[in-house]
Amino acid sequence: MIQKIIAFITSLCAFFCSLFGISCSNVFGNANKVDMSKFTMTFSDDFDTFDRSVWSGHYQYGDASEIRRGGYWNKNIVYVDDGSLVIPLCYLENGMGGKGAGWYSAGIDTDSDSPEGFSQKYGYFECRCKLPAVIPAWAAFWLMNDGVYNEDGSGEDGTEIDIFESVSSKYLLRPVVSSNLHYDGYGENHKFAGSGSKRVCGDPYNEFHTYGLEWNKNEYIFYIDGVETYRTSFGGVSKNPEYMILSLEMGGSDGIPSEEIDKNKTYNFVIDYVKAYQYK
Repeated sequence: MIQKIIAFITSLCAFFCSLFGISCSNVFGNANKVDMSKFTMTFSDDFDTFDRSVWSGHYQYGDASEIRRGGYWNKNIVYVDDGSLVIPLCYLENGMGGKGAGWYSAGIDTDSDSPEGFSQKYGYFECRCKLPAVIPAWAAFWLMNDGVYNEDGSGEDGTEIDIFESVSSKYLLRPVVSSNLHYDGYGENHKFAGSGSKRVCGDPYNEFHTYGLEWNKNEYIFYIDGVETYRTSFGGVSKNPEYMILSLEMGGSDGIPSEEIDKNKTYNFVIDYVKAYQYK
């Protein structure tokens, strides 16, 4: 039933936007498109296989499971299917990695001490993916470094850059995402700014769409399907290399989900590719 409701809403959006000549991705933004001619590729993963030496998992170590909001993260739950990376959100009665019953998913990233790890300052970063269509699944593609935790009144040493976040429970399963920035740690000095909801054309739960970030010394520019949706220089712009993160989590806290959903179903975050580019 939920899938039918989602399909109806997204189809209605696409119909009215096409009727009036409006891009769904651009309902709340402008018509600027990313100029790929000024970039050269520095990273590409099409996920024909899952290279765990690249996506090492900064938040996960070995076979352990750690509490993440309303569930657990364990990187061993991630797999590749038909040329796409799949991060599932599923309920495991018998648990995983030494933890008991609960919702399990994963956060994986390119932060690594090995030569296979990847981080970069400035450029363009893009993910092509399908989003999980369930309340309260929280899928995201973001950048991070340790400077985010420095409480010095500036984001220049490090800013959590959320290229996109999809928190369905906030938007009643409307086809929207948001882009957000955080710095100065996550305590009382935490600083935050965000784009608000940005509509995605079509059905992002059953179709692939791209979510990108252009990051230069002056500002952050966010894109959906290559169309600009938000730009800002909040925090002064990070001036240190950052690594990439793909994550899916259950809303809630201390391992307790914020809402009850069907425990017999698996809800997938499906990633076709992740790419990064540097300015020529």
